[in-house]
Amino acid sequence: MRSRGSWKIRIFIGLAIVAFAYFQKCSNTEQNPYTGREQHINMSADQEIAIGLQSAPEMAQQHGGLYPDERLQAFVDAVGNKLVNNSIARETPYKYDFHLLADDRTINAFALPGGQCFITYALFSKLNESQLAGVLGHEIGHVIGRHSAERIADSNFWQTLTMGASVGGDMGGLVQGIGQNKLLTNGRDDELESDELGVLFMIQSGYDPYQMIEVMKILKAAAGPNRVPEFQSTHPDPENRIEKIKEAIVKFQGR
Repeated sequence: MRSRGSWKIRIFIGLAIVAFAYFQKCSNTEQNPYTGREQHINMSADQEIAIGLQSAPEMAQQHGGLYPDERLQAFVDAVGNKLVNNSIARETPYKYDFHLLADDRTINAFALPGGQCFITYALFSKLNESQLAGVLGHEIGHVIGRHSAERIADSNFWQTLTMGASVGGDMGGLVQGIGQNKLLTNGRDDELESDELGVLFMIQSGYDPYQMIEVMKILKAAAGPNRVPEFQSTHPDPENRIEKIKEAIVKFQGR
């Protein structure tokens, strides 16, 4: 009798935690004013900016610091600022900074919440100006899309849901697995949205958007034959991205 009562209490507590998670998620739903997409966000733009500024020095340090050539850094700044000033990015509350990292081995670019954008020298050295614009436009797209803030909120939601499922019925592992797959899918959607925004920003700034396709070819070649399958990666397959980029070019150049 006592064990049955204990079981009922666990179920009740678990359901209460799950209900709380869904209530919190619904109450934090808002429309992104720049993309029009409904998102679950639990932080303000000022908080995003603060997170980005606080994390930027550490991220630079992980990639060997900043590249010690002010001329090349000024070039990156000029391309990045051109994209911002000719797009909806200039209307956002974010402060955009573009950092050329000294890392000459890791081909990568990324953005932190609030406008801190990074590109390694290893990738920069392979790009012409239009291709650089495509990469930076993509990273600006991540900032405007509030993708980091959205993933943080989603991760918090699934952690709470997993806790509720564990308390209520020892199903935490199953829920956690579903949550991880969901976050992977959302991550791929983020990349495709940023690709589309990057194409738009390139066109608005006078760059050849087809150079974004060349960027995908560079990334594919850099990944090599041992590239992680798409279903295991947060990034879509480059071939799939190329098709979406072509669709975006037709969409925006037809305006």
